[in-house]
Order: sequence, then structure tokens, then C-alpha cells
Amino acid sequence: MAQALQLARRGLGQTTPNPCVGCVLVRDGDIIGEGFTQPAGQNHAEIEALADASSRHGDARGATAYVTLEPCSHYGLTPPCVEALIGAGIHRVVAAMEDPNPLVSGQGLEKLRAAGIAAACGLMAAEAEALNIGFVSRMTRGRPWLRLKIAASLDGKTALNNGRSQWITGAPARLDGHRWRARACAILTGIGTVREDDPRLSVRGVETNRQPLKVVVDSRLELPLTAQVLEGGNTLVAAASADAAKIEALASWGAEVVVLPNSRGKVDLAGLMAELARRGINEIHAEAGLKLNGSLLREGLVDELLLYLAPMLLGDAARGMFDLPELADLAGRYDLKLVDLARVGEDIRILARPGECRTRRNQGRAG
Repeated sequence: MAQALQLARRGLGQTTPNPCVGCVLVRDGDIIGEGFTQPAGQNHAEIEALADASSRHGDARGATAYVTLEPCSHYGLTPPCVEALIGAGIHRVVAAMEDPNPLVSGQGLEKLRAAGIAAACGLMAAEAEALNIGFVSRMTRGRPWLRLKIAASLDGKTALNNGRSQWITGAPARLDGHRWRARACAILTGIGTVREDDPRLSVRGVETNRQPLKVVVDSRLELPLTAQVLEGGNTLVAAASADAAKIEALASWGAEVVVLPNSRGKVDLAGLMAELARRGINEIHAEAGLKLNGSLLREGLVDELLLYLAPMLLGDAARGMFDLPELADLAGRYDLKLVDLARVGEDIRILARPGECRTRRNQGRAG
């Protein structure tokens, strides 16, 4: 199963809207076939592994299939994998986790058992879920997994007051950030960041077979037609205003506008998440300014923080990470759970998720 998970990682960022899955076929203690899910519309991991076994050993009859996700049991862009496994004479199937897709959700395992194939589930389930955390989020919560990336100084500043922020972190950290971009289905930013930094929102310096969707939150449709984010199309603009002339102008550059106003005349961010989920977006990589960062956090839409801290100080006058209201009591703070801590070049990378604070809120101060 560990080998199957390694194979699945090779599909990260390549299989949207499908999950990345790996499969290993074992017979008499030997690996006879391997495969991982290809881009949407192409072979799933099980089919790749069966084809590998056929080319190397003639067939996979009597083998055990180790697969990182329950084999699919429905017709989508490809036929059900359970039928291929049954037809190939597979003796046993071990899945890491059940497919959270309601169209499958245990039915694949049941069809295998009904065909006389031993089927088990749960081996290395946590690792498998972590690999497809965005797909699981979309299937179970109806919204993508949102990872918010921030580069900051040690005193928590992301830019000078004049907006200059290039570059706070070093080249290794910036390249690492592009690796995280590459695994995402969409890269999200706000109009403020577009005006000040004119980002391309593309994956660079990292091998990838596709560029993520570029999403700009722009309530009043102020996006300049000269913005680099419009180059090459594949851009979605979320607005609160339906300005027909501007929508038409953006469309001429290959951009699509979705109008999602909330009661305050801003973009309905939760509605945007639902719309992106409807489009098959599993993971969102957000790189924005303190206002949009604060809005995403306040509305409970941030699932993970990817924070790069550079060994420098920018002072109180520089810009912070989030626009959040002043607290009168520590009970209103946002607690985070550290997931990972690593050094990248001269910078520190922190991966954290909203969660319970490790110290008790009601614990009294030391005297």
C-alpha cells in the first residue's frame, strides 16, 4: 500500500476533478503490475496496473490489488474499475479508504464481494485521505479545500506600506510555493493584489502538465485588461457587480465572470467556494492580501495555512497578514494546530490548520 501511495503522488495536480490514486498488483509475493490515475478521461489506476501486468506477465489472474481508494463502481468518463478487476480474475482487493463520492461510497467494495472477491478497506487510510484532501472536501462538504499561502517577515509583515513585497522570502521558498501551486486546481487572489503586484498566478519552475484555473475576487470589476492574470485565458473573475460592458471586455480576453453578490455588495465567498466545487475544483491555493485573507478566515473558509517566515523584521508600519477586528479578550483568538514545520533555504515553512489550541483556554496564568 505504501508503494501504491507513492504511485498516487505522481498524479498530484494532474487528475482533476478525479482523485489521484495508485494501484499495485501482487501475486505470490511479487509485484506484477503498477499504475496511477491519468488525467481526466484517461485510465484510472486499476486499469493502468492491469495493463502493466498484462504486458509483463500476460494477465493478473489470482493477484491481490492494493489500491489507495475504493475502486469506482459507476460509469463516468471511463467504465467502472470494479468490472475490470472482476473480469481480470483478481482474487483480493485491499483499499486504503472508501470513496467519499456518493456515487460509490462502499458500493465498489460490495460489488467486488458479490462477485466472490475478498475486499478489505482501511489500510493506511489516513495517508490516503491526506493525499486527496481536496477531493474528500468537495465530496463531503460541497466545497474545495482552501490552502492560504503567506510569505512574511518574522514579525508577521507581508509588505511595506507602499505595497512592495518582492521579495521577502528567498528563491528556494518561492520555488517550494510553486510546487504547492502545481498540486492545486485553482489559484485565488484578490483585486488588490492584482493592482499592486500584477501576478501571473501560474506555475513556474516546476514540471506540470496543466496550469491551475486563475481566480480573481473583484467585487466592482476593476480588473485592468492589461493584467498579466488574463494572459493565456483560463481566468475566472468573481464579481458582485454585473457590468455588461466590462464582462464582455473580459470575455474578449478569455476570462469568464461569475456574479455572486452578498448582502454587503461584496463577493459571496462561500458561494464562490460552492461554484468552484460545482466546476470540479478540489484544492484552492490562495495568495492574497490582508483584506481577502481576513475575509476568508473570518468566514471559516481557510482549511490550511502555508506560511513562509523569512529571517527579517519590517517594523510596525508594514502590512500584516490578516485584516481582523481588534480583540478585547483572548477567547476570541484564532487557534491553529501545527501540522508541519520545515526549513526551506533560509526561511521557515509552517503548515497549520484551524483547530484547538494546545494550551487550555481556561488555564490560569503562571504566577
